[in-house]
Amino acid sequence: MLIPLVMQFTNEVQWNEAVAYGVMLLVAGGFYELWQWLKTRSNAYRFAFGVGLAGVILLGWVSGAVGIIGSENQPVNLMYWSVPAVLLIGSLISRFKPRGMAYTLFATALVQVIIPVVALIISPEVSWGNVGVIGVFVVNSIFATLLVVSALLFRRANTTGSKLN
Repeated sequence: MLIPLVMQFTNEVQWNEAVAYGVMLLVAGGFYELWQWLKTRSNAYRFAFGVGLAGVILLGWVSGAVGIIGSENQPVNLMYWSVPAVLLIGSLISRFKPRGMAYTLFATALVQVIIPVVALIISPEVSWGNVGVIGVFVVNSIFATLLVVSALLFRRANTTGSKLN
């Protein structure tokens, strides 16, 4: 939240971006706190929920701010909105139970990994930016790893026993 300080030294950062990112962080933190208050579960479940939420928020932030494939103006970056959509739909279907959340996050990680492959097939002319194709796959692997770690933690929460198995 040092954006207002940075804005004193450069004109590249705008207030609307600072407000948008602040709101994103507040909503994510508020959602996490509310969920933990409403549903007391194992520590593994709480940590899994936090890692998954952090991964999706960071994905939205990076994709919206600078873009993962090329710049933020590349239309192929819109495919990244399928990641939180799959996560939300799967979470609602599984009713946030640990076993279902584990499956949902594995599926979400798979979607994350498939996006650059699909982008390469449907839009090979897209500029992949300074990082190139390999860099995009590395960035996607980092986000997919966060989602897989969250899925494994949900699996652990399921095996260690949670109120809502």
